[in-house]
Amino acid sequence: MRITVFGATGGTGRRVVEQALAAGHEVTAVVRAGGDITATEVVRADPTDPVAIESAVKGRDAVISALGHRPGADTPICAPGAAAIITAMRATGVRRLLVVTASGHVTDANDGPAIRLFKPILRRFLRASFEDFAVTDALVADSGLDWTILRPPRLTNGGHKRYRTELDRTVRGGGTISRADLARALLQAAQNPATIGHAMAVGY
Repeated sequence: MRITVFGATGGTGRRVVEQALAAGHEVTAVVRAGGDITATEVVRADPTDPVAIESAVKGRDAVISALGHRPGADTPICAPGAAAIITAMRATGVRRLLVVTASGHVTDANDGPAIRLFKPILRRFLRASFEDFAVTDALVADSGLDWTILRPPRLTNGGHKRYRTELDRTVRGGGTISRADLARALLQAAQNPATIGHAMAVGY
């Protein structure tokens, strides 16, 4: 596959690039000025500028957005990035889009009693990030593309373990997942048409 990864120098994006290259995929990594990563192709561009990123998505089989907030930063990045990526994909005729948000800003029947009590507290402290994720989810779902939203719980720097997935609901009791396994889930979902048009939760 020819894959473009946004947020390629972040904790998850870097692992997506590494695993995709190891699997034999061609990977275009989109980074801001100063970002350092090894990929088949590195494009330095503002991920929120649809014109600047058109060449990075043109002709790709899948586009992955692992854009995320830097610690202490409240400025939206996921939603503006998603809007630009969607615009660039529409302009170039590319269809397959995968975007990482989170599970913390959604509540459903798979959340246990403790999680239901904890999430409102978490939202209070991470309000800017969660609002960004919610807007991102809406933009992606309304994009008209072949989209999948990945919703991980708390991310860790651990290695690979057996993880679980759910479509359109959270993973019951799945409070963590490593960035390495999130990257693996992203690449598997990119090649699985059953995930198109769904939010896919992952967790241990």
